[in-house]
Amino acid sequence: MSGIGIIGSGVSALHLGLYLRAHDVPVTIYSDRTPEQIEDARLLNTVAHHHHTLERERALGVHHWDAAEHGYACHHHYINGPNLRFQGDFENPSMVIDYRMYLPRLMRDFQDRGGDLVVGATPEAADVERVSNDHDLIVVAVGRGSIGGMFRRRPERSPYDRPQRRLCVGLFHGITRTKPVGVSLCISPGNGELLELPILTREGPATALLFENIPGGATEKLVDMSVEDDIPGFERAVLEILDEHYAWVAERVDRGSFRLMGPKDVLQGALTPVVREDYVRLSSGKYALAMGDTHVVVDPIIGQGANSASYSAWKVGERIVTDFAFDERFCQSVAKAREERVMGISDFTNTMLNPPPHVMELIMAMAENRALCDAFSANWDRPERNADATATPERTRAFMARHTAGSPALTGA
Repeated sequence: MSGIGIIGSGVSALHLGLYLRAHDVPVTIYSDRTPEQIEDARLLNTVAHHHHTLERERALGVHHWDAAEHGYACHHHYINGPNLRFQGDFENPSMVIDYRMYLPRLMRDFQDRGGDLVVGATPEAADVERVSNDHDLIVVAVGRGSIGGMFRRRPERSPYDRPQRRLCVGLFHGITRTKPVGVSLCISPGNGELLELPILTREGPATALLFENIPGGATEKLVDMSVEDDIPGFERAVLEILDEHYAWVAERVDRGSFRLMGPKDVLQGALTPVVREDYVRLSSGKYALAMGDTHVVVDPIIGQGANSASYSAWKVGERIVTDFAFDERFCQSVAKAREERVMGISDFTNTMLNPPPHVMELIMAMAENRALCDAFSANWDRPERNADATATPERTRAFMARHTAGSPALTGA
């Protein structure tokens, strides 16, 4: 075997590379940045790793930050207007870590285990044929540039042709964590959502505030501010939005110590959710397999993108290790193996971006019933179940009927 070539160096690429090295498969990862450059970069994201992703890290020997110490185990929900506050518990902890710590550490782990890391300009679509000459199989796991265009968009799985949210996320000090420690999922009807996440950074524990702003809404101004030119002005704007739309968080802000960690610790932008074909046949007769953001891009509103990418990488790795030919049948087996969870995450995310009435009915019922909210929250480890539970009004009401036992979850009005 001449080995596997992986284009990209995000979580899916590294999890696949580490999995293959654990099975003595030759692997080359093509990265556009060194570990040191990533460490010094602007904030990359604020993704959460849920239980099954953490279990894969443990199996790979790269769970370097203990979720029991740094993680969280519940969702706190807040709805502005009626001032609803309610909690749903997980069965196992999740955690959020700054990827400027996480990715470089895993890149070095990959090299220490005999993986080949090639740093340079990320190959574009025209380069894939050339790179494929050196490998038995090419896996494409990079979400930018022309390379994603190699794989056809699947319109039946991609309901949006433009971003549904404009995003602004920053890392802050001066916010007291919830008790128990959890992620806050806050809704400001007509304006968007706020995810408050306990994150581990190079400065220690901090709070990530991810504003999911509906275009045209009152909170959208955060996306257009020039943060580096006026950090105090940006901090004031964040506090104003918290006060007006997200009291659950505003109440825990220490106004004297509240601050943005630094000018590189904020990210603004937007993305269009998309699902692309699983693979493409190259002119050489070899195949290129899509993975991670090349395959599926999801909005971060439910915090499942990294988990989808890691799961996909694991399924790709299993098939590479057990199969003996990287032909179209192999590619089809990969697609089938990862479809339920990866497509479930995409479908569930797209539903939550524009929740229909029956989903809003579910959310309001969760405020009244702790058992229902716990069941919905526990499914963050099995997101395809929430995709099933929110697919139709009939399924949502059946899910509610099954779990409407237990004590009320409502804690404020």
